[in-house]
Amino acid sequence: MTGSLQDLSGLDRVIHEPARLMLAALLSSVASADFLFLLKESGLTKGNLSVHLSRLEEAGYVQTAKTLRGKIPHTEYRLTAKGKSAFDGYRKSLNSIFNSKKA
Repeated sequence: MTGSLQDLSGLDRVIHEPARLMLAALLSSVASADFLFLLKESGLTKGNLSVHLSRLEEAGYVQTAKTLRGKIPHTEYRLTAKGKSAFDGYRKSLNSIFNSKKA
């Protein structure tokens, strides 16, 4: 079991947080998504969603595009290449932990 705990310490802490993990998973399955889609699918509050998206953006994992649709602001989010790589690496790390032989 000690090996498993040691493996956990190498996980990407930005993605490891449950809400950000969910957002990365949602964004990994689409080319891009707007704020309302992520709000609906994640079940987060507007404030929590905004904070977690900002954290992913600060890490370079998410790119934000703000436009206007008529006079209404519209924000789209997509995973960057760095974000896709980080999410894939996170998934591989978890798989290796779960698939490791138990001593």
